[in-house]
Amino acid sequence: MAKVVVGMSGGVDSSVTAYLLREQGHEVTGVSFMLWEARERTDFRTCCSLEAINGAAETAKALGITHRVIDVRGDFIDKVIEPFVDGYLHGITPNPCVLCNLHIKFPYLLKEAGVIGAEFISTGHYARVERVDGHCLLKKGIDPVKDQTYFLYVLNRDTLCRLLFPLGNYTKESVREIARGLKLPAAQRPESVEICFIPEGDYPSFISNIVPEAAKPGPIIGPDGSVLGTHKGIFNYTVGQRRGLNVSSAEPLYVIKIDPENNAIHVGSREMAFKREMTVGDLNWTVPPVKRVTAKIRSMMRDEAAELLIEEGGDLARLVFDEPQWAPAPGQNAVFYSGDVVLGGGIIQRD
Repeated sequence: MAKVVVGMSGGVDSSVTAYLLREQGHEVTGVSFMLWEARERTDFRTCCSLEAINGAAETAKALGITHRVIDVRGDFIDKVIEPFVDGYLHGITPNPCVLCNLHIKFPYLLKEAGVIGAEFISTGHYARVERVDGHCLLKKGIDPVKDQTYFLYVLNRDTLCRLLFPLGNYTKESVREIARGLKLPAAQRPESVEICFIPEGDYPSFISNIVPEAAKPGPIIGPDGSVLGTHKGIFNYTVGQRRGLNVSSAEPLYVIKIDPENNAIHVGSREMAFKREMTVGDLNWTVPPVKRVTAKIRSMMRDEAAELLIEEGGDLARLVFDEPQWAPAPGQNAVFYSGDVVLGGGIIQRD
């Protein structure tokens, strides 16, 4: 069988991935990444805490596989944290997990594979790669609740052909059952739910600590153009947000637009936050696009029917949903599907 490098976060998914690959007869090497100042994190709910890295080493030892830790903090700051902060400062909503997959996780796994002569790499994502006539198709995992293809659309075709995703054919509960049955250290560890470098998920505090001058007040503007209040810096807000506006109104108001040039937040009714059409740029295709698709504009939503129109030059696409969708925000990722197959995706652009 083949040599496989497995990204191990210390959680149940990557632990069971390593086990399944070992059981298939592969020679498995586990790799964990030191992404951020891990020593400051003492919580298994984040994938780069010191406890999580130590947990991965403990699991590797239990499985009888080799394990090493790679310090990628410099690149992580440059290619994930700085673009994340810069995005919010410019009024968009970036996805750091997509940035990490594109610039850190998969490139470094491939690099390690090159060092040790491994044919494949693997992670604990709930997704599948189907090999058909020399082509490698990225497909949804069978568990619709846990499918993680939304975060993987940025991978190129060569990377997909080097990937093994054992968990794509499992549900989350069956994975936990395997871990419990093996008494793996990760079996009872909590789900990773936070952005790994954001303490308690409080990204406004994180950004204001890094860039204090960004907390620049500006107007909150209502649907009729009147000033309803004052915001505390545009990075505190995202399209669709209701909480924290601190404005008086006869009806609930939501952020419908962020205007960084004028340092303004525009608010309106819930209905005004729905949109059918949006422009998508920074496109990546895993297979050639088609006109009728389903699409997601956030990871936890169900993909919805839409029409995809590639604009002249191919650098932009117009995504037109059959039904209006809730609060698409510039900077979010839009991912396109044909059935279970991921066609590709991109980043929602500002109108």
